[in-house]
Amino acid sequence: MEYPGTLVLIMALAVLAPLLGYATGRWLPVPVVIFEIVLGILVGPDVLGWARHDQVIDTLSDLGLSMLIFLAGYEIRFAEVRGDTLRRAGGAWGLSFAAGLGVALLLSGADLSKSLVIGTALTSTALGAVLPILRDSGRLEGRFGSVVMAFGSVGEFGPIIAMALLFSGRSPGAASVVLAVFAVVTAGAVFWAMRPRPPWFAGIIAATLHSSGQFAVRFVMLLLAGMLGLAHVFGLDTLLGAFAAGMLTRLVLQGAVPERSDAILERVEAMGFGFLVPFFYIVTGIDFDLAALLDGGRPLVLLPVFLLLFLLVRGVPAYLLAPRDLSGRAPRAALGLFSSTCLPLVVAITAIGLDDKAIGAGEAAALVAAAMVSVLVFPLLAFRLLRGQESGGGGKAAPGRAAESGEAW
Repeated sequence: MEYPGTLVLIMALAVLAPLLGYATGRWLPVPVVIFEIVLGILVGPDVLGWARHDQVIDTLSDLGLSMLIFLAGYEIRFAEVRGDTLRRAGGAWGLSFAAGLGVALLLSGADLSKSLVIGTALTSTALGAVLPILRDSGRLEGRFGSVVMAFGSVGEFGPIIAMALLFSGRSPGAASVVLAVFAVVTAGAVFWAMRPRPPWFAGIIAATLHSSGQFAVRFVMLLLAGMLGLAHVFGLDTLLGAFAAGMLTRLVLQGAVPERSDAILERVEAMGFGFLVPFFYIVTGIDFDLAALLDGGRPLVLLPVFLLLFLLVRGVPAYLLAPRDLSGRAPRAALGLFSSTCLPLVVAITAIGLDDKAIGAGEAAALVAAAMVSVLVFPLLAFRLLRGQESGGGGKAAPGRAAESGEAW
């Protein structure tokens, strides 16, 4: 390892971030991810200059992003994300993509490469950030939670598919063929996952769940590695493989050991949110080009513009196409705000855009900064709307509502 001090520093910041989140939670519930990115910026080259990159750190950061998308894929509940709700979610994302591409073409002066990057980034939803907030507040299990899950799932899967088609370096036709073959292989894996597992499978999971064997966790990691490798073989973005691995894992565990799937997920989440995911966010902060954001004026002006566009491009279609049974303006507006909350895919998309020289450092920094603000502001506004409706209608707060504090993030 070339810079072991940076590894220690990143882990120290990963410990400090939830402490700061807990300390500020009584006044303002700030997502821990915001502290992780800001602390990364603080130790990065544009401020203190303490952190340095090497291959190990880059690899761990990439694994953190893959784990984040994997956990988002796992959260998709197939029994709830279907039917008219799914069609509306898909229609809303399609409308968002058309609007995002059109706005991006205007902003970029009809530069197609830049427009594809910006337009796709404007359509993403941070499902992995939104679902823990809803779960901790007691709203995930109801109808509102299932609708947010449907719109958020499409808001993550849609941009990933767009990345696979548009950012692969192939022609759209060739990329579509490769994606179709990958989909067929994945469908075969889904068919295998839904088949009943032999009795020994559940037996060895139970026997090793509390031992050093941890067969279930190792099996989950094998699924993740296998789907990442499959995506790489097909020349697709590995995030597509991570998302598919999360969906496969839920099918396997729910089918084979439904009574132990929560305990297995807890172990995987401990490894993800305890180590790899914060590593990714802190390195994102270290890589954040603060100088480009503050230099020259235009990127700083673009920050509120992009924040507004997240809301208009992604939130308005979600509001308009919300299911009919989601009555009242407050729930529909809250759905639009949650759908507009983004960050992980914005980071990934802008990183690809920078590598391909499709966008400049200032534009990438403005997009990421606007996404950070969306994670901080939009869920707070959504909860305020929902609480206002409950207060006005005399409804009772959902169980777990007290969790709407810093720990809910």
